[in-house]
Amino acid sequence: MIKKVLPLSLIIALRFFGLFIVLSVLSGYAKDLPGGNAFLAGLALGGYALTQAVLQVPFGVMSDKFGRKKTLLIGLLLFAFGSAVAAMADNIYILLVGRFLQGAGAIGSVVTAMIADQVREDERAHSMAIMGMVIAMSFAAAMIIGPIIAGVWSVSALFWLTGALALTALVILFTAVPEPPHIEHHYSEEEAHIKEVFKDRDLVRMYITFLFHSSTMAIAFFIIPILLKTKFDMTKMEYWKVYLPAVIFGIIAMGPAAVLGEKYGKGKEVFLASIGFIIASFAMMGFSDNFWIFATGATFFFIGFNMFEPLLQSFVAKFAKVHQKGAALGVANTFSYVGIFLGGAIGGWLYGHYHEQGVAIAVIILSVFWIFWIISMRNPALRKNLFLSTDIFDENKLYTLKNVNGVNDFYTNKTEKIMVIKYEDEIIDEDTLRGMLLKEK
Repeated sequence: MIKKVLPLSLIIALRFFGLFIVLSVLSGYAKDLPGGNAFLAGLALGGYALTQAVLQVPFGVMSDKFGRKKTLLIGLLLFAFGSAVAAMADNIYILLVGRFLQGAGAIGSVVTAMIADQVREDERAHSMAIMGMVIAMSFAAAMIIGPIIAGVWSVSALFWLTGALALTALVILFTAVPEPPHIEHHYSEEEAHIKEVFKDRDLVRMYITFLFHSSTMAIAFFIIPILLKTKFDMTKMEYWKVYLPAVIFGIIAMGPAAVLGEKYGKGKEVFLASIGFIIASFAMMGFSDNFWIFATGATFFFIGFNMFEPLLQSFVAKFAKVHQKGAALGVANTFSYVGIFLGGAIGGWLYGHYHEQGVAIAVIILSVFWIFWIISMRNPALRKNLFLSTDIFDENKLYTLKNVNGVNDFYTNKTEKIMVIKYEDEIIDEDTLRGMLLKEK
């Protein structure tokens, strides 16, 4: 499984590293460019997310129909081109164009769908955790390296580095990523339409959770570097003093969150605890002039944010039907990028009018609504997967499951000669399904 997941994780990690490496310094840089102000700086921070939001679903659907690798190629080339435009920007408006072009390479859902293709359902949580950890490490490195490179050279150098990393990801794609297995699924033409991924209430709840999660991230990354500079008089070279411990504790928090959420079925509880950390973080960052309280608040934010990371993509892949994975993950990532765009733009507007206190109050109010949204979510652990060898069980009988209550999806992995049935554990049990599909002697 590691050989299948690691190259794809490296591709997405290189891309995210390119995005993360500018987050720690971008708001202050954009605000000081010719034509810049607090609102446009927030737009520059979250601007790439607007085109990501628009193109996530088309990229996801395109990958389902025409292949993951071809779609990844297009996305990485667009991302590299946008990075070059941003690197050459000499005013806020050219920077915005570059950020919008970066976002046009909307490959996040495609990579996640490709990982979901490569690994079995029962290994998916582990594979998503590996991807999450690789991304987290790239995030940690970006938070530390970004301010140093920007301080020694310039923010433009960060964008040139981002473009180079996108081209490196292309090399990995065509030299180390294996072809996905051949999957045969059973669905009608109507079921293949994009509207079908909105019919599952659990999926819709995950989409909104993506929106809340990413909006708080954009707001945090807008306000932290600005306050480090204006309130605590820190240079870019000193930002690591806040980011390093915050990132370390955030990475540590991912392990227990993944275990509790996947192994012990406590996903809702993990989400609620994460929101609690986010509320505390903004209360500390928004209402304290003490550096250590502010730094603790930043650390709490990273803990709360990272606790979501190993579970979000995994739960969407778990809820979606096999032929909808790319589309469902595309929708989820669309909501995520809409959240980043809104978080950056609204965070910039709030800060410009109401300072950090207004930003903190807005996030706390948003988080209260988020808590109620999570409380009403069903437990993802109730959805189970059954794996049956086609040597023992009759593939022709799969069609009999079409209208069986409690069966969500079924398909055949032709490469591994395995039938996969996704079902509701509280409605139908494994033994019943086995009996229905057993070959007759």
